[in-house]
Amino acid sequence: MPTGAPHAAILGLGVHRAKRVVPNADVIAAIDSSDEWIQQRSGIKERRWVGPEETLESMALAACEQALAHADIDPAQIDAIVVATCTHTMQTPALAAKLAHLLGTQAPAAFDISAACAGFCHALSLGSDMVRAGTARHVLVVGAELLSEMTSKTDRSTAFIFGDGAGAVVVGPSETPGIGPVVWGSDGEQYDAIRQSTDWREVLADEHPVMPHIAMDGATVFRWASFEMAKVAAATLDRTGISVEDIDLFIPHQANMRIIDAMARAMKLPEHVRIARDIAEQGNTSAASVPLALGRMYEDGTAKSGDIALLIAFGAGLSYAAQVVRIP
Repeated sequence: MPTGAPHAAILGLGVHRAKRVVPNADVIAAIDSSDEWIQQRSGIKERRWVGPEETLESMALAACEQALAHADIDPAQIDAIVVATCTHTMQTPALAAKLAHLLGTQAPAAFDISAACAGFCHALSLGSDMVRAGTARHVLVVGAELLSEMTSKTDRSTAFIFGDGAGAVVVGPSETPGIGPVVWGSDGEQYDAIRQSTDWREVLADEHPVMPHIAMDGATVFRWASFEMAKVAAATLDRTGISVEDIDLFIPHQANMRIIDAMARAMKLPEHVRIARDIAEQGNTSAASVPLALGRMYEDGTAKSGDIALLIAFGAGLSYAAQVVRIP
């Protein structure tokens, strides 16, 4: 049996924000809304959408290259690539396989996973398990989404929410704990609270096919995430063996500012805990939101190397995953 590392840790981080900045003023006319209403409902002031020549692939590639550079890891050292995405429109081949080629890696395992907004935390857990089990020494974990193309610009409940971007981390061996045990699961009874509006077969059968968009029962998701995810956060800290006083950063999926605030209150976060609020300028980027939020905290000096962060993500399925990590 292969012998793995005693622990796994995040060795490097990279992010790419889509180039086009789209303020609320650009989306309100199509949904008969206002900047004030959008900010009150979601906390979003603007979002990032892809610019000319930007693609899901190009954003993911840029984030991966940054993560490798930050970790000082050569692409040839990567043994596996795991991409979390729900907006790669090619069901096969996986985006991970294309990235493996573009990065110049040496035949790593490469596959995509679909766990929607919880995807990055799922993929991070898989990467950590691979390193500790000995099936890989270095794993590139990616969250990448191009949601602007799957957003109905006239759906008043979702048109203002989503953005585009990518984030990546290199996971590798460590002598000390760097990625804690995952707490994950799903509430399948509410699997369709967030969903693709139309089955692809129905799209293709239509005389005038239109790209499916994301549909959401906002009130259902808000109630579920605001209260159930605080319990998941508490369970994660308990399983890791630390208290809320021990964490420096709280980095939840950037779904909605009101959900973030509700979770913080329910968890009774101490004043010293710094909370990610990247959604205000980035929008909801699904599987990319957690690494992008961490990247923002690096950029503004809120996060520093060695900080202890609680990551938690939730989304369609209704799936969720959380773990405690040490910031590289």
